[in-house]
Amino acid sequence: MARLNATMSVKNYTTLYPANPPYVGGMVGPFRWWRFGWAILLFCLFSCSPKKNYTTIIRNGLIFDGNGGIPYKADIGIRQDIIAFIGDLKDATFENEIDARGMAVAPGFVNMLSWANESLIEDGRSQGDIRQGVTLEVMGEGESMGPLNKKMKEQAKKGQADIKYNIAWNTLGEYLDFLEKKGVSCNVASFVGATTIREYVVGEDNRPPTVVELDSMRSLVREAMEEGAMGVGSSLIYPPAFFAKTEELVALCSEASKYGGSYISHMRSEGNKLYEAVEELITIAKEAKVHAEIYHLKAAGKDNWYKMDSVIRRVERARKEGLDITADMYTYLAGATGLTASFPPSLQDGGFDKLWKRLQDPAIRAEMKKAMNSNAIDWENLYYGCGSPSNVLLLGFRQDSLKKYTGKTLAEVAAIRGTNPEETAMDLIVQDSTRISVAFFLMNEDNVKKQIAQPWVSFGSDEGSFSPEGVFLKSNPHPRAYGNFTRVLGKYSRDEKVIALGEAIRKLSKLPATNLKIKGRGEIKTGYFADIVIFDPAKVKDNATYEKPHQFSTGIIDVLVNGVEVLKDGVHTNAKPGRFVKGPGWKGKNA
Repeated sequence: MARLNATMSVKNYTTLYPANPPYVGGMVGPFRWWRFGWAILLFCLFSCSPKKNYTTIIRNGLIFDGNGGIPYKADIGIRQDIIAFIGDLKDATFENEIDARGMAVAPGFVNMLSWANESLIEDGRSQGDIRQGVTLEVMGEGESMGPLNKKMKEQAKKGQADIKYNIAWNTLGEYLDFLEKKGVSCNVASFVGATTIREYVVGEDNRPPTVVELDSMRSLVREAMEEGAMGVGSSLIYPPAFFAKTEELVALCSEASKYGGSYISHMRSEGNKLYEAVEELITIAKEAKVHAEIYHLKAAGKDNWYKMDSVIRRVERARKEGLDITADMYTYLAGATGLTASFPPSLQDGGFDKLWKRLQDPAIRAEMKKAMNSNAIDWENLYYGCGSPSNVLLLGFRQDSLKKYTGKTLAEVAAIRGTNPEETAMDLIVQDSTRISVAFFLMNEDNVKKQIAQPWVSFGSDEGSFSPEGVFLKSNPHPRAYGNFTRVLGKYSRDEKVIALGEAIRKLSKLPATNLKIKGRGEIKTGYFADIVIFDPAKVKDNATYEKPHQFSTGIIDVLVNGVEVLKDGVHTNAKPGRFVKGPGWKGKNA
């Protein structure tokens, strides 16, 4: 099999650490026979023998096993979907052989914040992420694909944009089973959304649940955990999630905690009340006795950039005090969400349909315009935080008549239409009848590097997994959809040396798998599932830009999911071996 030339970094590793792997047949260090009984000796001779036949053998690669330590040279023997042997397989027989000479071999990467829930329905190949080495998509940022009642299904159907699909499921587990049966190249998992639970029981109004309603919400969390949810996810800057009080979240997370689940949150503020939001997350972790993770860690808005050092110190203090607090991030200076994040939640009480009607009332529009230009303390004003309508990039519309504005800034569209930016934003939302996908430029590069360097920070794209073809070309994603993970390996590890390559791989694989309590994934280790990425450290690169986001990353050569090659010599094989990976509450063997 043709391979790219060996990189200097890989050559240096090979010279310093030759073919002497710490893992040989699953044993660590020298194999001292006298410490083991004859039964174990016979088991190893007949079951662990490298002479046996393998489905696939990966040869000559430099293995980064996911633990962040020194890489080593060895062969990997895969039998069906399991890593069966690591060591010298010179004389072993095989059905398929991969020559990884000059390449880095790593565990499959975990996307801790995936919005591939609809893109995988349209195209199960998950090309944008597979070509970055992602083998597990973890969904559920506040909203999840279940549980759904009749009204929610009708609203979801009405809100579909370019991707159209039937909603043939009711629960979150049924949705993930649907993906597996339909066929996906990546593994899939999800948190149950606190927003979804709230909408199911309370609706979209600004009020607390009654005692009976809260009991129903708790029950829905229990059902989701037993179906395989990873825990509870929230997105607290958006209505109706904004209306949930801390006590409500503690109640839901306490149920997830009973099953070993986690709480993961787009916190109530990433800007003016960032400190208070971190304290709320820590409070929930403490009171619910749950592992808690911050979604897409950031300090948003120039006036808040200085806060990141204090946030890092606060998280580290909580960890030293025994709380399990972690975070994930994307590696860009712009976030992406709905243009409605420019409006106060009080004017979105009751849901989007009521907001849409309010935006056509002249008195409310005047009030809204003032709110958009206010440095709000009691809600997260992303329009004000990004500093200028020139820092609001329009990404996607539902109406064909508005798609001509895709890729332009709000300031540019306002100039074209001859209206001020605030009125333009309101008019576009009314005309498109959607929240409109936009990118807000909010972050600081120095903070991005500080966050990447933290040992408790993993990575999530906060995007779908697309391909530059078909329906996906009707809108522009954030470039993180095509480049978030390769950007860690290329720009920040190799080029800018923010973290070592081994540590980057640990933070892309074992760290998130450990946080999620997933068994048998996240490491290259005997007995683990064969989710494996083979890449060229010298050439791995993100190519997507804000102007041209639909560009695959390069440098990822082979990707195996459950032992099956889904990317071979940089070409997608169309294989779809992905599975529904269950959380710790599922009763049975973890998939």
